[in-house]
Amino acid sequence: MARINLFENPDRFTVGTVGQPGERTFFIQVRENSRLVSLSLEKTQVQALAERLNFMVKEIKQMDPTFILRTLPRDEAPLDTPIEEEFRIGVIGLSFDSSMQRIQIDMQAISENANESVEFSDEQLLDSDAEIVRALIDPSEVERFTKRTGALMSAGRQPCPFCGGPLDPRGHLCPRANGYRR
Repeated sequence: MARINLFENPDRFTVGTVGQPGERTFFIQVRENSRLVSLSLEKTQVQALAERLNFMVKEIKQMDPTFILRTLPRDEAPLDTPIEEEFRIGVIGLSFDSSMQRIQIDMQAISENANESVEFSDEQLLDSDAEIVRALIDPSEVERFTKRTGALMSAGRQPCPFCGGPLDPRGHLCPRANGYRR
């Protein structure tokens, strides 16, 4: 049976990094009162989550034009310490609970069998021994999360003007320059 760590009303749902550009580890942190969970994930997962959350908020507004989003202050605080990885995220599931007016974000640990195709469903939760962190966030939190995600993405390594690959401070082997360092 799945082990679900539920955060019904988190104080903070945020993303952040540890390390230098090019060697950063991305984390999602969920905090509720004195409980804190740090989950690592890929940069592309962070980007996809932010895009999907933005899309969900647009759909929520279309379904209910009277729905009001509060403007929250920008979250520029560093990640809460200690940053101890609970697990690495493999699958992320999103849904909207209209009765509670909350977005449910289910973050499941990477499967031990990486070759196995994974689909996220409630039936799977009943049959598997997966570890899941479930956060129920207010849709107003989405703007804060996506702005922070955008800032993190732009703080990474700059792209090479020739090939578009990331530039290291020492340069890189550019395929457009026939393998010469740029």
